[in-house]
Amino acid sequence: MNDVYLSIGTNMGDRLENLQHAVELLKNKEEVKVVSISSIYETAAVGYTDQADFLNIAVHINTSYSSSEMLKVCQWIESELGRVREFRWGPRIIDLDILLYNHENIETDSLIVPHPRMYERAFVLVPLIEITPAPVGKQLQRAHDIIQQMDCEEEGVTLWQASAGLKITQSVN
Repeated sequence: MNDVYLSIGTNMGDRLENLQHAVELLKNKEEVKVVSISSIYETAAVGYTDQADFLNIAVHINTSYSSSEMLKVCQWIESELGRVREFRWGPRIIDLDILLYNHENIETDSLIVPHPRMYERAFVLVPLIEITPAPVGKQLQRAHDIIQQMDCEEEGVTLWQASAGLKITQSVN
């Protein structure tokens, strides 16, 4: 089985429902076992900032899929949920990124792992660190080291809903 970490984000429509739906589509894949899901974090947009805030989570899965097959699954989920790529860093109904795939360094025309901007983004690192309290491997150790030096409040990352284990539940406001 392959050990994979994903980042999932959304800033359009019912953001919680988008995250729930993406996780359910992952869980429904026979070749995917969802191991853990982080809390939900609300974050300010990066790059193009004239848009709504994002909800972000990290998901740890085990899968028999190769990295390229897992990329296709992520793209299929985005398509199923209606993702349209209008411009870079623009608003999106859902975004799934492969952060880590085992302890591998992968570079193809369609996939780079570790994710090329992962270590620069608190909105990726905060949920990832939450589900990897005891880092295994150089990539996760680097993520832990970097997040200790970041000011997450200054980076615009706030807890939106505490972890619900393997299930995302409706928040009570």
